[in-house]
Amino acid sequence: MKRISIVFLQVFIILIGIVTFAFLLWFPLTEGRATNLDLLSIYSDPFILYGYSTSIAFFVALYKTFKLLGYIGQNKVFSSNAVKALKSIKYCAIILSVLIVLAGLYIKLFHNKEDDPAGFLAICVVTTFVSIVVATAAALFEKLLQTAINIKSESDITI
Repeated sequence: MKRISIVFLQVFIILIGIVTFAFLLWFPLTEGRATNLDLLSIYSDPFILYGYSTSIAFFVALYKTFKLLGYIGQNKVFSSNAVKALKSIKYCAIILSVLIVLAGLYIKLFHNKEDDPAGFLAICVVTTFVSIVVATAAALFEKLLQTAINIKSESDITI
């Protein structure tokens, strides 16, 4: 890949991180329960704190993706570091999907009967599906890359 493409993708990853971080700070202020609360009460809500702790897996996956793009840009894609980055991305996606499912189950079981949780549950289903697709793709690429590294190391030994 050309160096400019790698830099473009890395900038895009950084922009995704910045937009997500801004959304995480802005969204609790717009939530319906937050209209009569002060800032400390808004950001100390257990469900908001759960969302913040869940986002750690997302940001770790973004960081590992940034590093993987760096390995690709340095022509070190066939290295154990690239395999480790893919493995981390896979685990982060699995953890994220499990935590999203747990949040959806919590809302489904314990929501206020006057509220309609359908929108939140639909978002949970979509984001869980996306996380599972990312985990599957990372696992597939991890396996392919590990196989290629094994073949390369075998051919280096026989020469």
